[in-house]
Formats: sequence, C-alpha cells, structure tokens
Amino acid sequence: MDKELQDYFNLTANFNGQIMPVGDVKVPALDRAFLFGDAVYEVIRVYNSKFLHLSDHLARLKTSLFSLKIAGADINDIELQLNRTFEASKLNNALAYVQVTRGVAPRTHYYPDPEKCTPNCFMFFTPFDDPFAVQRKTGVKAVFHPDIRWGRNDIKATSLAANCIAASFAREQDSMEVVFYGKDNYISEGSHTSLFGIKDGKLLLTPASKNILPGITKKQIIELAKIKNIATVEKRLTKEEVLELDEFFLTGTPEEIIGIIQVDDTKIGQGCPGPITKRLHEAFREIIAQT
Repeated sequence: MDKELQDYFNLTANFNGQIMPVGDVKVPALDRAFLFGDAVYEVIRVYNSKFLHLSDHLARLKTSLFSLKIAGADINDIELQLNRTFEASKLNNALAYVQVTRGVAPRTHYYPDPEKCTPNCFMFFTPFDDPFAVQRKTGVKAVFHPDIRWGRNDIKATSLAANCIAASFAREQDSMEVVFYGKDNYISEGSHTSLFGIKDGKLLLTPASKNILPGITKKQIIELAKIKNIATVEKRLTKEEVLELDEFFLTGTPEEIIGIIQVDDTKIGQGCPGPITKRLHEAFREIIAQT
C-alpha cells in the first residue's frame, strides 16, 4: 500500500460516535453518500489546539443539511464528537473533515422517508501546519475554466465531480486553482476557494448568490477589511476585468490567503503578491495569535 494512503488509514476518525482509525471505518454500500453523493461536509482548521470559527462552520453545516432536507443530524452532538475526536488524535495543529450523509436506504433517486433513514456522521483529523507558506510568499498561478457545476454551489455538498475536473485541469496546467466563469463571462469562485480582487485600493468580491459558497474565511476577510479601513465593493468581474486587477487572491480554510500572480498567460499587477493581500494576511494571522 502507498505510504501516503497508509498514513491516512492511521488517522484518528469518528463514525457515528465511535472513535477508530480511518482504516477501520466501514461505510455501508447503500449509504446515499456512496451512491449519490447525497451528503454535506465541512473542513475546519485547528490552530494550537483551538478550532477556528467552529460556530460558523457548524452553522453553515446546519444550513446545508436543511437545504438538502437531511433530517435527524444533531449539530450539538457533532460539536461534541469533534472535540472528542480531536482530543483522541493528540494533534496540535490540524484539519478536521466532517461529513453527514442522508444515511442508508434502498437506491431511489427521490429522497427516502426520513423516519426510515438515519444520517451517518463521519469525521477525521489530519496533521496540518502551513503547507502553503512558500506559495504565499511567491504567489501562485490560476487558469480560467468554464463553470460546469450545478446551480446550488451555496450548499456545501459532497457531490464534487465538476470541482474535481476543474481542480485536476488546474494541476495539469501547473496552476493552483481555477477561476470559474459562466456563460455571461463573469467569474464566480475557484474549485475549492473564494476569490477577491483589488483595484484602486478597493477590495472587490462577487455578490452572494446560489452559485457561490458562503466561505467562512471569506467572511473573515470582509471583517478584516473593515477593521483595516479597506473599502469593500460587491462587484461582478468579467474575465477581462480580472486580468486588469492590481491584485488578485484566493482564500480558503486550508489556504488562508494566497496571492494569485498570473491567470492563464497574463500577469496580475506587478506579478507578485500585492501589499493589500499581504496586509490582510498579516491581520488574519494576528487573529490566529489571539485565539
């Protein structure tokens, strides 16, 4: 077995309240997450043994469950199990993955009777410090990609085939991320990150919609911009406008904030992470130090 996979199998997991190694978790073949991707999830950072924005992540998880009409999951118990499992992992800095499925039922496209279907909850913790330190210093490349996803990207669902296609395309192009754009030529977000632009000292972000995930890190960046007196403007950007930005950056729970210095073959701004991008990340790290 590949060593990386073996290391994953040894990670501390929790399946329906039972703590065990990831490799010992047995998912039922008729679980709707396995058959349909009928599940929701969250990824949460732990810094110095403290969850960051746990309440925000759990609130978004609750909203995702409601949106997909997955009934019976107890958010308070999920929080309890997260704390139990993290303690058992004996980690300090970590990345938590938690997934709630609709549960096991006969295979039908329509939702089963919720009274006959009990959600399954799976979570595990991965050691995680800052694997993106070099990219944050140098900046990264991105590529445009047509948005081939479904129309409810505000739901953090596990059915991510389109995202994986796009992320793999970016990797093949030696880029960190894609910049999704629609048939109207306006951009939305990345395959697994939120996107921000800087133009004339103003922070630009795409307005919230059903096509964009309400990012937890994105929310914090907006709050930090207000604290740092950086004007924020909700504005839809075309592909052409992206290429004319002074700065461009992505945000995400694992990535924090990383400057995008090139999209396709066009350099963004000065071709390096810009001053406002750096300023916002410094402010982000100040928050981490205070938690």
